[in-house]
Amino acid sequence: MYYIGVDLGTSAVKLLLTDNQGNIKNCISKEYPIYFPAPNYSEQNPTDWYNAVIDGLRELLGDDYGSLVNGISFSGQMHGLVILDKDDNVIRPAILWNDGRTTKECDYLNNSVGIDTLAVNTANIALTGFTAPKLLWVKNNEPENFAKIAKIMLPKDYIAYMLSGVFASDVSDASGTLLFDVKNRCWSDTMIDIVGINKDMLPTIHESSDVIGTIKKELADKLKLNPETAIVIGGGDQAVGAVGTGTVGNGRCCVSLGTSGVVFAASDTFGMKPETTLHSFCDANRHYHYMGVMLSAAASNKWWCDEILKTNDYGAEQKNISTLGHNNVFYLPYLMGERTPLNDPYARGTFVGMSMNTTREDMTLAVLEGVAFALRDSFELIKSLGVNIDRVRINGGGAKSSLWKKIIANVFNVHVDTINSEEGPAFGAAILAMTGCGAYPDVVTATDSLIKVVGSVSPDTELVDLYNKQYAKFKKIYPALKPIYKELAD
Repeated sequence: MYYIGVDLGTSAVKLLLTDNQGNIKNCISKEYPIYFPAPNYSEQNPTDWYNAVIDGLRELLGDDYGSLVNGISFSGQMHGLVILDKDDNVIRPAILWNDGRTTKECDYLNNSVGIDTLAVNTANIALTGFTAPKLLWVKNNEPENFAKIAKIMLPKDYIAYMLSGVFASDVSDASGTLLFDVKNRCWSDTMIDIVGINKDMLPTIHESSDVIGTIKKELADKLKLNPETAIVIGGGDQAVGAVGTGTVGNGRCCVSLGTSGVVFAASDTFGMKPETTLHSFCDANRHYHYMGVMLSAAASNKWWCDEILKTNDYGAEQKNISTLGHNNVFYLPYLMGERTPLNDPYARGTFVGMSMNTTREDMTLAVLEGVAFALRDSFELIKSLGVNIDRVRINGGGAKSSLWKKIIANVFNVHVDTINSEEGPAFGAAILAMTGCGAYPDVVTATDSLIKVVGSVSPDTELVDLYNKQYAKFKKIYPALKPIYKELAD
């Protein structure tokens, strides 16, 4: 039998077909537009998602696989607001995770409602990307649309609904709405009252590997799918991406070195540090995860090489760097502000410590080290919650750099592992489909069977000591510059 993972991203949907041994049979990507109707606005048409998924499924399956598909599951861009009326019509374009229009609503939630109230009821604070502030924005600015709301969905839940007819969501994706009681894995009555909606507007909550139904008969006929094909609800992209890297089970940790940077750690127990913007969410494995996000990780190296050095040969820029732990140049990687732990939109990228002896290699190394130091901020927060981590898995474009992996191993003082899978959320969704359909008894068994470590970098005691001293210096720079960043913004 075969399984399909659907990764509903921001720019495209990726569909992956695999057997229960993890052998990928086909992979398709379909793009769709993003609309920017005003400054800081970011929207998409949910119908574009659905059409891309249907076209992608048709192409993915061809004439050979449809009748052999056992289950479909999903990974989805988080936080987006999809609202339907009583006739299941989309009321307005979806407001996406990267939409920044809700500053006033977040100020209201954090300051008037209060961070303590949010923490008790959701384990997080209000950020402009989250769903509850978007609902308040619609309420305040489009009351006629707010009055029409019958169903409130997240992006991947809209696709699951369109395929199955079942109004459902999962604990991991719901955790990013600021309407969800993460600790108790249920909708928060308090937050529902604060936002001014009814509980029946919200979907039924499931664990990420739960089967919520089967594909609609008319779609099964149209796509030549097995009419008993199970629809497994799946989860938010970070939680499902963690499944795709095998970052499930207490203490397992993954560092994503993509455009942004993420430190993700699984935990069997609940904890929170909401004032630091460290996210405490339910994971896709019936437990919890912590996640710190920096906004300019590999983007910092891309900016440095592409815009300043005018080269796209990143490897060549790192080739002659051999001495670590002694750099006198520091780089603060805040090109677009910073989320965890600073929550400061005014912070900016900064080099400190240059002299007449500073070389091109020193500056490049400072960029790589600065990103590693900023990621360590999130890593230290996670450890402070009692999560014991001695090795991390690494993925994303930056993971191709052996130098960067060595720096992170010594800045974090952990073993840095690379794995045999690069498919991330789409593969994670397929694994959830396998688990939901009974091919594996649980997510951990599935990932341990399918995902293997193929390389590792170990820390060096001497370098760890040197980087601890460098990190202590790095930590002093932002507090000294914080008032200047705000002054520059004004």
